[in-house]
Amino acid sequence: MKLKTHTGAKKRVKITGTGKYVFAKTAKRHLLSDKSKRAKGRDRYGRVADGTNIQECRVSLPYGG
Repeated sequence: MKLKTHTGAKKRVKITGTGKYVFAKTAKRHLLSDKSKRAKGRDRYGRVADGTNIQECRVSLPYGG
């Protein structure tokens, strides 16, 4: 039986070429005038999923998203 991909995870998590799970960082929607340019730049590229969340990502995206 085929496994279903979690549609919320499909929209939020990307898998890199080396198999890491990457998602966007938080705090980039509003109230950006209070943050420095450096703080906003640090949040630009996304974040690699921690080891404690990798199993959850694998279950949510069984076919690679």
